[in-house]
Amino acid sequence: MNPAVNNLVISLAAMQVARKIPFDDPQVLVYVRIAYVATQVIVLGVYYYVAQQIKKKNDQTVLKYVEPNPMNKEESKLITTTVRDYDLAETSKLVRAVYMGCAMMAFMHLYMKYTQPLFIQALMGLKTLYDAKPVAIHLLGKPAEGDLKRPFKAGGMFGAASDPQTDKAAIDEAEKRVGKKDD
Repeated sequence: MNPAVNNLVISLAAMQVARKIPFDDPQVLVYVRIAYVATQVIVLGVYYYVAQQIKKKNDQTVLKYVEPNPMNKEESKLITTTVRDYDLAETSKLVRAVYMGCAMMAFMHLYMKYTQPLFIQALMGLKTLYDAKPVAIHLLGKPAEGDLKRPFKAGGMFGAASDPQTDKAAIDEAEKRVGKKDD
């Protein structure tokens, strides 16, 4: 199943469960807040642990790929990095996403007084943790092949057009463009 559809299904199911929770009871609200904060702390702790594992493995295998620009094929960038640096950058993106989610949740809950999203985001935080590719590789011990092959597929709004290109022809073409710019 597509991860976006899977997230939607879980969110809808969580919203149905959240409707049954009496958030007007102060004690229930405290428990939901504790669950949300505990989930975010667990997620950040796991990401920190994964980053430490990446640094400990110190995989210096060179990784070359072309980062496409969906708007302009000519502006695609050649990226040369190591597996270690790539995985650390991906883990950093995940940590930033957690912080951004916490900031949005603080605004929604403290300023706008919404309570249901606390419950839903507590569940979604754990699901996002389970779906994170660096976690699957470095914590769960899954091999880096298929969907977990680096560079990771974006699977975003633009689909395959926004996925990194790893084929030799695309890399050679990008190297030629870089060489022309230097001349």
